[in-house]
Amino acid sequence: DVIMMKIKWLGHSCFLLTSNSGVRVLTDPFDEQVGYELPAVETDVVTVSHDHFDHNHVSVVKGNFACIDKPGKFSERGIDITGVSTFHDENGGAKRGTNIVFKFDIDGIRVCHCGDLGHLLTPEQIKEIGEVDVLLLPVGGTFTVDAAGAYEVVKQLKPAVTIPMHFKTEMLKFQVDGVNNFLSIAGGGEMTGKQEIELDKDSLKDLAKIIVLDYK
Repeated sequence: DVIMMKIKWLGHSCFLLTSNSGVRVLTDPFDEQVGYELPAVETDVVTVSHDHFDHNHVSVVKGNFACIDKPGKFSERGIDITGVSTFHDENGGAKRGTNIVFKFDIDGIRVCHCGDLGHLLTPEQIKEIGEVDVLLLPVGGTFTVDAAGAYEVVKQLKPAVTIPMHFKTEMLKFQVDGVNNFLSIAGGGEMTGKQEIELDKDSLKDLAKIIVLDYK
């Protein structure tokens, strides 16, 4: 059996990425105001895209982890991480401040987490992010790009697989759009009914272009 990397959705913009050797990266942990069960999991690395309560609740996370909350190039436990500076709105941060898009190289798979990206990417940002295999993308609008904007970002980064996040579910306590608008603009996707998927370089091409994970 090949051990593959795993991507698990803990709700909202929080994912647990686990390499085939067991190194764990947790993105954007949230607090109790969000509605999902708190991501009180053990991890090796935590990334925080921006300082809002639904993305920066690092104190709930367990383990002896490195916390990365700024742009730049980092290497932790054999995982190369690139943080690219972006904005939380379409007015250069005037409304909601800055945001960091993080790209992780895990087992040769490039996973890009967009945080609360609020605008289409500039050519410079696209170049800085580089090649993307799996894109973790907000699609709910209001606080981030909306469904149409999100699909433009997919076209900009051309990932093999896109996993939507930051959309309305019955658990989520605040009002953003559900995932269906994005799926209809993007031409559909696979509703996995699962919280976690496993993948490697070879299986990427066999996966649906858009995969919706299920919370619990």
